[in-house]
Amino acid sequence: MTSSVSRRRALAGAATLGVGVPLLAACGDDSTAATDPATTPDPTSAAPTTAPTTATTTADAGAATGGATGLVAAADVPVGGGVVLKAEEIVVTQPTAGDYKAFSALCTHQGCLVGSVSDGSIHCPCHNSLFSAVDGSVESGPASGPLAAVAVSVVDGQVQRA
Repeated sequence: MTSSVSRRRALAGAATLGVGVPLLAACGDDSTAATDPATTPDPTSAAPTTAPTTATTTADAGAATGGATGLVAAADVPVGGGVVLKAEEIVVTQPTAGDYKAFSALCTHQGCLVGSVSDGSIHCPCHNSLFSAVDGSVESGPASGPLAAVAVSVVDGQVQRA
């Protein structure tokens, strides 16, 4: 006598895995070098991932500020480039000197963390979407929606949430 797996049981098993695997992953160490999409090239990508032409920093929140209350030191955000704050899931840009912008660092295509900012564009390494560093709008897809704006201001040399 054979027993077949019902659709309901298969879906319940998939849901259990969907909840259980992230919980188990949270119990691991804090090392993300091997699995971080911002540092792991996409093997299906047609374009190679290369170093940005304008300086870009990817940092944990507080690391770039030495523990200060701001998101990042204004001096650490290059003109025409930006800083991806992984822990905060925010990208801070400086499109022109003294003009600081911030956006959600989660790509609107599939939620990957954006990886770099250069030449006035925010780049998602997962599927090569590009967003404007000025207003977060989509410059090229597959993303179809803009990055959500985050209000920031500069206080005592620190970019902080407004």
